[in-house]
Amino acid sequence: MLMKFTKMHGLGNDFVVIDTVRQNVDVSPEMVRRLAHRNLGIGCDQVLVIEPPSEKNIDFNYRIFNCDGAEVEQCGNGARCLGRYIFDQRLSGKKSVLVKTKNRVMEIQSSSKNLITANMGAPVFKPADIPFVAEQQDKLYTIDIDNQPYSISVISMGNPHAVIQVEDIETAAVEAFGSQLQAHPRFPESVNVGFMEIVDPQHIKLRVFERGVGETQACGSGACAAAVAAIQQKLTGHSVKIELLGGELRIEWRGDSQPVLMTGPAVSVFHGQIKL
Repeated sequence: MLMKFTKMHGLGNDFVVIDTVRQNVDVSPEMVRRLAHRNLGIGCDQVLVIEPPSEKNIDFNYRIFNCDGAEVEQCGNGARCLGRYIFDQRLSGKKSVLVKTKNRVMEIQSSSKNLITANMGAPVFKPADIPFVAEQQDKLYTIDIDNQPYSISVISMGNPHAVIQVEDIETAAVEAFGSQLQAHPRFPESVNVGFMEIVDPQHIKLRVFERGVGETQACGSGACAAAVAAIQQKLTGHSVKIELLGGELRIEWRGDSQPVLMTGPAVSVFHGQIKL
């Protein structure tokens, strides 16, 4: 059969979007790996699947697969692209929709012609819920890599993130350190690793090494985690610009149990069909 798809990106973080609202497709890890392959498939960081709602109070189900075929809990750039797809394809007449991921319900709004705002929900700090092995909850944790101690923030935005502050993201050992931290036994489900450079109280530079993908042009949930870490430590204000390799996001968080709001672009690149 021929399956319709849409190639999209959010700040260069690219996706293949599969609409199972209007076509009957069973998405498997093997299919994801084939679609995501840069040489033999379409090529993408993640495959996003939009499904009919499983509950009355939501508009759509939202599933996320990394390019290695693993299904994950959250993707912020993907959420904005999903919102853009829903609004552009007129799957809903609303300007704000509720989508359900593996572990939370998100609100996605059309902010302007070019921008989408995703309500990412409240950050999670309790170690067991991230999950992260620690005796008690804290803003910063010390973790040993190659017998050297490092100070990190650990936060879940629906998926686990470790954020480390660096002097210069250009010289940060993103792949080497990111790989080691992802394999650390204190992260039983691995972790997305953010390298954060504070430029000033309104501006952060960020690089992210993602689970199952590697370094990407942008990571929406990683940007949210970095902003939360910086705001918690009073390094920035409550609204901050996050500069990633692929472009900029605006993140707002008022603290405590308040939701994190992420605003940025989402672009449709092309529509196509592929034989399954």
